[in-house]
Amino acid sequence: MSIRGKAYVAGIFEHPGRELPDKTTAQIHAESAAGALADAGLSFSDVDGYFCAGDAPGFGPLSMADYMGLSCSYVDSTEMGGSTYVAHVGHAASAIGMGKCKVALITLGGKPRTGGQGPGGAGRIGTAPESNFEGQWGIPGAVGGYALAASRHMYEFGTTSEQLAEIKVAASIHAQYNPNAFLRKVVSVEEVLDSPMVSSPLRRMDCCVVTDGGGALVVVAPEVAAQLPGTKVKVLGHGEAPKHTSNGRIDLTHSGAVWSGPRAFSEAGVGHADIDYASIYDSFTITVLMTLEDLGFCEKGKGGEFVSDGALVSPGGKLPFNTDGGGLCNNHPTNRGGITKVIEAVRQLRGEAHPQVQVPDCQIALAHGTGGSLGTRMGSATLILGQEDS
Repeated sequence: MSIRGKAYVAGIFEHPGRELPDKTTAQIHAESAAGALADAGLSFSDVDGYFCAGDAPGFGPLSMADYMGLSCSYVDSTEMGGSTYVAHVGHAASAIGMGKCKVALITLGGKPRTGGQGPGGAGRIGTAPESNFEGQWGIPGAVGGYALAASRHMYEFGTTSEQLAEIKVAASIHAQYNPNAFLRKVVSVEEVLDSPMVSSPLRRMDCCVVTDGGGALVVVAPEVAAQLPGTKVKVLGHGEAPKHTSNGRIDLTHSGAVWSGPRAFSEAGVGHADIDYASIYDSFTITVLMTLEDLGFCEKGKGGEFVSDGALVSPGGKLPFNTDGGGLCNNHPTNRGGITKVIEAVRQLRGEAHPQVQVPDCQIALAHGTGGSLGTRMGSATLILGQEDS
């Protein structure tokens, strides 16, 4: 069954807080949910499907459905790290298409910046089958895996640190117009290159911000969408895929997007030239560069050339991206940035991005999430969205 046109994103909300020491994780989820439902013109009593992941406290959907007073006929707690919430939109559309629910609520929330517990999925890493080996002999820290992928990409294809820096520069140009962005200062390539080395070849400005916060999405059936007052966004296509280490024979030059992307494009029935705007997961600059290649926006190894000379800057670039400032500058709530990618894509399609970065006549947008690590095992999720009449 294709999900094309089976569901609409009717409500979005990005929590404005970036440091939330006085709120619980459950509060952040609930406040985000309330914001997205209000945006859709719905209430908690309308929700019959609920989606969350390892960042949700307690028993996940069971605890949060109880906390928010939801009466659900369908719940989903798929865990794919930061790509989860992009995948959840596809899952919600499938559930709606099968008649399992009509109003699906997706939430994210957490507080890594002010000492809150890490996502629930992170707590299970110690019992994973690879942990005994990788915990002792593996890559140190999250940035190490991405640095390894960046090093290999530079070796294979001649990618440069200057080209990676172009991605951060584009994000910073956009972030200056976002009043909630964690980092609003526009930076130059030289400033990125002068920032301290964290894990060679990645510097501090190649890395995403660490923020508290959250977000929520409301996905509804067509008959519900028809009764709502605001602008809805149609779900056109979705794809997801894990990529693992192949028992140590991992190819570091590509991500799971090589499989999730074609599935999303095929279901949506659109091509790369049809994409007016792209929200690309930007945990690190190398994540963006490799994802653009793997999604097919340029040849493998040509990502450095593709992102140069302001190509990602909105509105004039050839592929405007992350117009909220992305994870590199705006927000990476609870170290899981997938939901903000969908939120900004919806803003662009509704014409609600900041006027300085709004893509003119934005008809079709892509949102892509990356979970796990490019250097080990990871999951990709790709979503293609269009205006109501797409």
